[in-house]
Parts: sequence; C-alpha cells; structure tokens
Amino acid sequence: QVQLVESGGGSVQPGGSLRLGCAASGYIVQMAWFRQSPGEKREGVASTYIPQGRTYTASSVQGRFTLSQINSTAVHLQMSSLTPQDSGTYYCAASATRPGVWRFTASVYEFWGQGTQVTVSS
Repeated sequence: QVQLVESGGGSVQPGGSLRLGCAASGYIVQMAWFRQSPGEKREGVASTYIPQGRTYTASSVQGRFTLSQINSTAVHLQMSSLTPQDSGTYYCAASATRPGVWRFTASVYEFWGQGTQVTVSS
C-alpha cells in the first residue's frame, strides 16, 4: 500500500500564493491534485505522468497553478493569483497504472492523501 504525505496549504488573501507538496512511499506512475468544496464534486486540477514528466493542468486553473515533479515519487503544486473560488480541501492522488485520458477522474486513482485545507479570504 502506497502512502501519500501532503504538505502545505493554509490561509491566504486573494491574489496570494501557496505551495502544496506530496510525497509517495512507493512505486507510482501518475500523481495528481484534486480539490473539493462542501457540496461539490471532487475536481482534478493538475496531473503528471511520472516516467515522461508530462504535466496537465485543468482549464479552471491554467496559468495560475503549476505542477512540478521533484523526483519519481514527489511533486509540488504552486498556486498563484488565488481567488476565494480556489478554497477547499486539496487531495493528492496517485496511481501505479497510467490513467491516460482519465487523468482527472478521481475513481482511477487508488492512493489518496488525507487532504489539506486551502482558504482564500480577505
């Protein structure tokens, strides 16, 4: 069983920045960040295919969020120009198989972190 350890998160004013980190304890090929607000569906925001270093960003955060691969088991998500709509619980997810076009579908990921809270408020 692969464990995911998340770091970062917290509170920031609109327009501010935060960085989230995620480290896996074992073999994985895909890592992603999802977010969820109360009453909302879990939304994929960024994903990377580890062997090729390819990253994908959802249109809702494109130009503001950057996913970086630190090594074969760790990533950072740099979030900038944050708005209150970016608030929520952010979850790191990982898979030992390549989800391909389903990279932003939560059900294809078998490993999940416990979540870290991001609050954007003035």
